[in-house]
Amino acid sequence: MTPRPLPPVGRRDFLRLTGAAALLPLVPAPLSALAAAPVPAGQLSRIGLELYAVRKAMRADPEKTLAAIASMGYTDVELLWSFKNFDRTTAQVKAALKNTGLKAPSAHMAPETMLTAWGDRLREAKELGHEYLIVPSLPGEANSSIAAWKIWAQRFNAAGEEARRAGIWLAFHNEPNHEKRLQGEHPLEVFLAETDPKYVRFQLDVGNMLMGGGDPMAFLAKHGDRCWSFHLKNVIADRSKDTELAKGVFDLGKFLAQVKDLAKKPCFVEQEGSGDELASARDNVAYLKGLRW
Repeated sequence: MTPRPLPPVGRRDFLRLTGAAALLPLVPAPLSALAAAPVPAGQLSRIGLELYAVRKAMRADPEKTLAAIASMGYTDVELLWSFKNFDRTTAQVKAALKNTGLKAPSAHMAPETMLTAWGDRLREAKELGHEYLIVPSLPGEANSSIAAWKIWAQRFNAAGEEARRAGIWLAFHNEPNHEKRLQGEHPLEVFLAETDPKYVRFQLDVGNMLMGGGDPMAFLAKHGDRCWSFHLKNVIADRSKDTELAKGVFDLGKFLAQVKDLAKKPCFVEQEGSGDELASARDNVAYLKGLRW
């Protein structure tokens, strides 16, 4: 019997409120093809932007925003499965991506997506060219119950196994509150222990881990084999909020130098609290293009 879905809440309510289950029909190149080109040592060959970072601009004018992102030097975007609420048809969105040359190797989705017609969702994702479908956070019940984390871990295992048969990877992404101990346990450690790496991967959001009080370097050293995608985010000195990458206190170059097979693992900028989304996106890609280690 399929467990009854838990109600969605949290930061990624944006996905739900703007139509989380709606798929954006893009046809991006497979990530394996993107990683095939020679990669210079000690630098990023591709730089992505999580479109949640420019959500206001996307609502106002998706085509203009995507063109601006491409002109800044980004090569990839991470999609939100909610673009149909930006009043664009499938053909218009596909044309915008084609016109800009941006690729989309992954997308964020609400966790409930895997509980309803998952096979259909996977077929659509395969058609779109995605290699990753990533859940950014769990519903509200997981904020107070380790048992809920374990239930969701088993759901990920089942959905992830089906995803692999379709040629897709299911992954989970961390939020700041995932660092707080819950009923005496660390939720992320429980989740990773309960999920099967053959079916479930992990997207490490560096800034979120810092804001929650965690240590991304230590986490990477312990769980690097589970980390296949990254959100590059930096924080101010007291770790209370994110900031432009160049202004933050975390050494991103040192971190990226420790990521094994980095060229095969998509990296996305996601500064969530900027007062000027596009200006911050421009500063952040410029910083990463110049970063060496």
